[in-house]
Amino acid sequence: MGIRHVRSTMELVMICRRIGQKRTESGIFPLIMRTALLWSCSFGLVGCGNEVVEPAHTDLEEEVSSDISGNQNKNSTESAASIVVFDHELDGYRPMKKEYNFYFTYKTVHPWWDAVALGIEDAAKQYEEMGVIINYEYLAPDSASAQDQILRLSEASGRGFDVIGVDVADVEVVTPVINELLEDGQKVMTFSSSDAAKEDGCNRIAYVGNTHNYEDGANLTEVLCEKLGYEGKVAVLVGNQGAPCHEDRALGVQDVIEKYPGMEIVEIAYDEDSVEKAYKFAKEFLMQYGDLAGIVCCNMSNPVGAARAVIEAGREEEIVIVGMDHDQEALEYLQDGVIYALGVQDCYSIGFDTVQVAIKIADGYLPGEAYPEKTEEKTTIIYQEGAAEMLQTLYGEIG
Repeated sequence: MGIRHVRSTMELVMICRRIGQKRTESGIFPLIMRTALLWSCSFGLVGCGNEVVEPAHTDLEEEVSSDISGNQNKNSTESAASIVVFDHELDGYRPMKKEYNFYFTYKTVHPWWDAVALGIEDAAKQYEEMGVIINYEYLAPDSASAQDQILRLSEASGRGFDVIGVDVADVEVVTPVINELLEDGQKVMTFSSSDAAKEDGCNRIAYVGNTHNYEDGANLTEVLCEKLGYEGKVAVLVGNQGAPCHEDRALGVQDVIEKYPGMEIVEIAYDEDSVEKAYKFAKEFLMQYGDLAGIVCCNMSNPVGAARAVIEAGREEEIVIVGMDHDQEALEYLQDGVIYALGVQDCYSIGFDTVQVAIKIADGYLPGEAYPEKTEEKTTIIYQEGAAEMLQTLYGEIG
């Protein structure tokens, strides 16, 4: 076995239930169960490799809606199965080695990254079937911290990994460390939701993930503005200060609101990707602004917190909520009409493609030779009529 992401058996069962109960006729549920058993057997029974135990992931997180071209289609017939794709196959590239060692660190333990992990695991399994072992560590802190990320990167740099991957917690803080690692001969890529790009002064080799966070924020805000008739006061829940994906979405929100004289942002709050903090801020918005018309949510946790606050206040008919991503509770609120629209990201594809690109980087290829500098993964905006199918696809829930 080549899997190095340590989880408990119960934790894996939880993940299967929350993001893996796909329709059995599609073959997806057995795939996720196989992934869980692989993790469980790799560490609970076989015990091979370097084991690093991380805190349990508990919920399922982040993102759905608006394609990267910026086109919005409220009545889109795109199926949930095409929005989040679980049946990937390797691209045909033949690795040069029989074994690879990767280190992936991301912003914070959170269900959104569990979905990315499933893609990583399945790619590793497919390479194993080719006779290529992918050893990897996939680790993050309990809460987002650029300083913690720096320590993790520094520690990993001395352990001989073929490639180090990082989902950047703060561009300004982490970029110098990435550049130092590269100067020392490390191969570093970025992945997931937050890049530190060339234009940021970062020399990372490549990026796999969401390349259109600004557009996602702008597209969701256009949807909200249209729903409100381009009149109304709006509050914004962002996430982690300095996190590129959250900051870029928030910038997209602000730029769209500025276009319409009848629209106004009354407050912006950073909830640190916490449902509880998002709920607290949303309650404060509702108390302070009796004429609040909408809330834009820039990560996967805050639509849940915002919806809880709106329901508690009995203002479901007054407040329009849009946001990211594929959290089960958020999708249920979407189905009930409490949330108006969600932008769902294809996290599984992010994980799967990250492994494929990491192998090519390890083999010495540069961007443009065997892979692009940025591998784009899509976001799709879904509405109430698409919620039931998405719940069925991701959670096996029939509403």
